[in-house]
Amino acid sequence: MGCLPGFLRICEFKTAMQLITIKESTKMKSILFNTIKLSALAIILLCSSSCKKFIDILPQGNGKIPTTLADYEALIRDEYNHRAVIFNAIYLLNDQFVNSSNLSYDKLGAANYNWNEDADRVLLNNSDEGTYYYSYGGISTSNLIIEHASETTEATAAQQAELVGQAKVLRALDYYILANYYADTYEEANAASKLSVPLILSANIGASYTQVSIKAIYDFMLNDINEALPALHATSATILHPNLGSANALKARILLQMGRYTDALAAANEALKYNDKLFDWTAFYATYKTQIEAAGVYTNAPSPMGFDYVENYYYRHGQVTYAAREAAVRTDRATRFEQGDARFRSRWKLRTVGADTYYTSITTGYFNYGGLTTTEVYLIKAECQARLNDIPGAMATLNAVRVKRIFAQNYTPLTASTIQQAVKLIQRTKGNELIMGITPFADARRLNKDPDYATTLTKTENGQTLTLLPTSHMWTMPFPMGAAKNPGNGTITQNVDK
Repeated sequence: MGCLPGFLRICEFKTAMQLITIKESTKMKSILFNTIKLSALAIILLCSSSCKKFIDILPQGNGKIPTTLADYEALIRDEYNHRAVIFNAIYLLNDQFVNSSNLSYDKLGAANYNWNEDADRVLLNNSDEGTYYYSYGGISTSNLIIEHASETTEATAAQQAELVGQAKVLRALDYYILANYYADTYEEANAASKLSVPLILSANIGASYTQVSIKAIYDFMLNDINEALPALHATSATILHPNLGSANALKARILLQMGRYTDALAAANEALKYNDKLFDWTAFYATYKTQIEAAGVYTNAPSPMGFDYVENYYYRHGQVTYAAREAAVRTDRATRFEQGDARFRSRWKLRTVGADTYYTSITTGYFNYGGLTTTEVYLIKAECQARLNDIPGAMATLNAVRVKRIFAQNYTPLTASTIQQAVKLIQRTKGNELIMGITPFADARRLNKDPDYATTLTKTENGQTLTLLPTSHMWTMPFPMGAAKNPGNGTITQNVDK
């Protein structure tokens, strides 16, 4: 184990066993078949040697070594590689309601949730490892495909190239999550001098790596996407397989984060060529109105945000692979939704249980928290239009989203007279639309660097007024102790003191 990087603790047998025991949902069986077993096998094979590529290890018994294109393609079909675990980012934003009993044992979560700037989160971060290890686990799978897809059998060169391209898009998305969680936000003035996250390019256990600069990780993500684009197609095998729409959507997200508005606008427009559909939440509410408004009823409708959501470019789970219900929303957070927001009213309902009052989830099923959707791309486009001084265009793009969300009796097209007004209106909608995902957190960090948009969060908790300044160190999460203390064949420097 001595040569295993801290961020690839895949060789722990319990991880392999967790993969083996994941249950496939009935719904996903129809499009994602025989995948978890193969992915688990890959992990077990990886665990069989401390310093070899698992592809070179011959399994014993009935095991199967990945050789065909289908073998490697199945790794993308495995939902376990499609998670975005960002609990503490959501806690810090206070988008999710968390009760006091849960916070009593989750000390790191409590520090973020209640904005305790005195807490030593580096010391406390000995259990919140999900963001780190799930993301790097996904990167390891992508690296494996990128390294070996060209060697596969039963495939054309074009098929091999497409699979490599899909893995590069997935790798870029995993690095985006990591870079916007464990490192400071991108700022052109200091991006080349500030550290980001470890960059690993190989599935080889014990591979050396470097903790690169913020600029380097962003350049790497864009390079991955640009290299992938020529090999991708307008459609793909499943919603878990990136295509031209999802690649351009991710490119637009990254470029917006860098402040490259002209380039981000071009990428957003390109993504919308492949899918520009928006789901009509006002119609959804009308369909389920009776159940939604029934007193004392808290399970009312199936989630439309699953694998076949009309807005999907690419689907990725949120905190868990199979989420039956969404997280609850704080009552003070709910006030930031627009009056007459059918999307909010369709998904959450006010409830009191004991001493706690919150908005509980009322839809069941699957939720595309971690992926890429047309709504996000519309709102990226709108902000870029505003930043480039096309304010009427920005408002038209924003209103195209809002008209599908706000009840007719509450809807009025928004207007703005300045760039600042436009961006703030766009961000209000974007934060609500993408709640529980990485984007509101990344946007908040980005906007906090600009005095025109920096926001101080405030709340009252147990009679005490609490605040989180836009300049707080808490906007950057500390690396988990397991990674920092066991860095493997490289070094990891914390990007935050506490």
